[in-house]
Amino acid sequence: MTGAAGARHRGWWLEIVMGLAVAVLLGRVLWWLYAYGQLPQPFFYEPSDTFMDWFNTAYWARDNGAYDSWRTIYPPLSFVIIRLLGKDSCYIGTEGLPSRDCDWVGLVAIHAIFALNIVLVALAYRKLDRRTALPRAFALSTGMPMMFALERGNILLLCFTAMLLAFGPLVKSARLRWVFLAIAINLKVYLIATLAAQLLKRRWLWVEGATIATVIVYLLSYGLLGAGTPAEIFDNITNYSSGFIASQVLDIWYSVTYQPLISLLQGQSFPTTAVIGSRTVEIGLLVLPIVVRIGQAAVVAASIATWLRPEVVPAHRVAFFGTVLALISSEAGGYTQAMVILFVFMEPWRGIGRPLAILCCYILCLPADIAIGYIPPIIRDSFLVGRSVEVNFSVGLGMFVRPGLLILVAIALSATTIRDVWVDIRQQGWRGRWRFRRDVPLLPGVQRPVAHATAMISERRP
Repeated sequence: MTGAAGARHRGWWLEIVMGLAVAVLLGRVLWWLYAYGQLPQPFFYEPSDTFMDWFNTAYWARDNGAYDSWRTIYPPLSFVIIRLLGKDSCYIGTEGLPSRDCDWVGLVAIHAIFALNIVLVALAYRKLDRRTALPRAFALSTGMPMMFALERGNILLLCFTAMLLAFGPLVKSARLRWVFLAIAINLKVYLIATLAAQLLKRRWLWVEGATIATVIVYLLSYGLLGAGTPAEIFDNITNYSSGFIASQVLDIWYSVTYQPLISLLQGQSFPTTAVIGSRTVEIGLLVLPIVVRIGQAAVVAASIATWLRPEVVPAHRVAFFGTVLALISSEAGGYTQAMVILFVFMEPWRGIGRPLAILCCYILCLPADIAIGYIPPIIRDSFLVGRSVEVNFSVGLGMFVRPGLLILVAIALSATTIRDVWVDIRQQGWRGRWRFRRDVPLLPGVQRPVAHATAMISERRP
């Protein structure tokens, strides 16, 4: 077997091996929990705080100070949904850990959403490519980013469901896709970048419909919650983005970008220079921002190329550009890598850039880390086993590698896009002509004009 078919065959076996690696390390996680009463690095370093992203939000969903006291960056929809999926009686006069012990409805909801995602991911990838569906679906739905989201009880679990239905192959109706994308944006604001990126495909009506749906979902959730004005959300996001400064190694325990590491190297609260030397700190402060800028520039260049030849670039990759640019530019939590991996695993095993990006995503799914330095252990209560345990902290290699892998994924698919566009331009020439797009759905009661400007896309010249 030679050529492209042979490469795909070798790629399939490699994906099977990577999927098995995720399964083996997942088994190690369960063994570690049984033996030591906690989840291993890089899971959250505080074993008593399991699921508390959900239950802290659930408390503030029943309190009027979510935006002015707690300074949340979540839009109102998050609080509306989490309040519906919980017991009000568990939050009367209590906050934090006692509420988690009482609200069994919330615990069931977290795991039910996680299980639903496993099924939906398997169905989606099976429709795309049956050969690679099993390892990709397993790695994504049970790999490190999704398991971390489960451990935290983060609303990203439900946001992931909405994104999969908005851009995956399971939903045919464009209007339903608009609604699911609107839900995702109203759960995680940074995902508005995936909507804006669709302009690169000149999907004018699609963007218009999704924008209207986003506004409607926001207004409905704001009316139900009674808090969370755009000004409040914007101010909180601005304060969060400018106020995050890593003060200890644990702040970069499982990060998605280099921003926390850069702030740690720049800060004075942690003796970084004494630990790794001033020369290393200087090199890090020089190299890391350059690496981030290279990743950002690659995505911007690929976006420009997409605008030149929108028909060459698939819609899921355009959504990938918006998501990955938002994530490598600001810290949003390690579980957000699941959004990027969702789109990368929709790519075929072809060429050089796509397989490289796919392999990097498999590595990001591995639920393990390699210790390169140790921190004195401490005693903490573990929620999962209900007793005190000894927590062994360490400096993990993944702290420094994972953000770089995400940037490498962005560069690989950006280079693939630029190459595809360049090949198309060489074959078809710069000039193109416009044709009327007949597969764009219209709003009810709207007649399709003969030459409607918002329903035209560029077409290759025959």
